[in-house]
Amino acid sequence: MSEGRFAAGGRLALTTFTVAPLRAGRVDRASAGTAMTLAPLVGALLGLLLAGVLGGLGAIAPPLVAGGVTVAVAALLTRGLHLDGLADTVDALGSYRSGDEALRIMRQPDVGPFGVTALLLVLLLQAASFAALAARPWTALAAGAATGRLAVSWACRRGVPAARPEGLGALVAGTVGPAALVGLSAGVALLAVPAVPGRPWQGPLAVAVALAGTLLLVRHVVRRLGGITGDVLGAVVELGSTLFYLGVVLTG
Repeated sequence: MSEGRFAAGGRLALTTFTVAPLRAGRVDRASAGTAMTLAPLVGALLGLLLAGVLGGLGAIAPPLVAGGVTVAVAALLTRGLHLDGLADTVDALGSYRSGDEALRIMRQPDVGPFGVTALLLVLLLQAASFAALAARPWTALAAGAATGRLAVSWACRRGVPAARPEGLGALVAGTVGPAALVGLSAGVALLAVPAVPGRPWQGPLAVAVALAGTLLLVRHVVRRLGGITGDVLGAVVELGSTLFYLGVVLTG
């Protein structure tokens, strides 16, 4: 009996965004669209796991140590794929080349100076943000991880092309419809409401700012590369999550 679309999409979402030890199942455009729609839910679950790590470590270690270790655990739970995508995307964009030449740079196994700088900046900002959130990690980390994956859902919306005819980008590009995006965005915004005690508006605002930043990145990538790739989606995850974390730790 063939696997249903929802079950296949859930399996694909877990194996794409986490290290969940699941066997490969049905992989096609329909299941890919379901997976990209379920991405924020997977992100929220991952964020809750990270909140448990941060909260536990925060009780026995200095906040910055707890934050740094939690960032490392996040990389382990995602196989570092999103960080790798961030580095490759920034290297391609930093080359000031377009089209196939930029895509060729993105495919190279080494990491250039632009990619290294981007990785260091994101990891430092995440570790510092986690340190600031060590006393209230649960909703903030769940909403932050969900926001990064919500940005992926938006990057896979209809009308955004793939940069190559093969790979993850080609499989998921244009698979998420507008109704799903509205519902997902509202759900993540509601999840973010209690992220900042006494400021119910700050969490949803951080979601909006993070989405705006990632949409600008996707727009720029489409102009330079011709569309999205799996690496671009990884960069979107890291940028979206980091912008959200910054948005909830900054105070007026």
